[in-house]
Amino acid sequence: MTDAQPLSEGDPLIAPSDLDHPLYDAVVDACRTVYDPEIPVNIYDLGLIYTIKIGADGVVKIIMTLTAPGCPVAGEMPQWLQDAVEAVEGVQRCEIEMTFDPAWGMDMMSEEARLELGFM
Repeated sequence: MTDAQPLSEGDPLIAPSDLDHPLYDAVVDACRTVYDPEIPVNIYDLGLIYTIKIGADGVVKIIMTLTAPGCPVAGEMPQWLQDAVEAVEGVQRCEIEMTFDPAWGMDMMSEEARLELGFM
């Protein structure tokens, strides 16, 4: 999915998402329907979704990570996410890129996720 460019000093480690796109909220809602089977929190609130880019052509590109590279569902979770996002009206296709840079950390979780998991 990526045409990755090397980062320059001062560039953010995680590319910004298209927050103002009309499909953004629906795509986020779709992301929230996907759960890591070992953790009772959706992958969006866990902080596993790094970037959501939405093209004018309806192609959604998502950069995501996992809680750990050895995650037992590493081969399946991107497909679960792709299926959920492609079900959103207006989305033509969803492309998933997996990254471990930067590595996921518990500080990436939403407050709701921390509360659900008993970290607050």
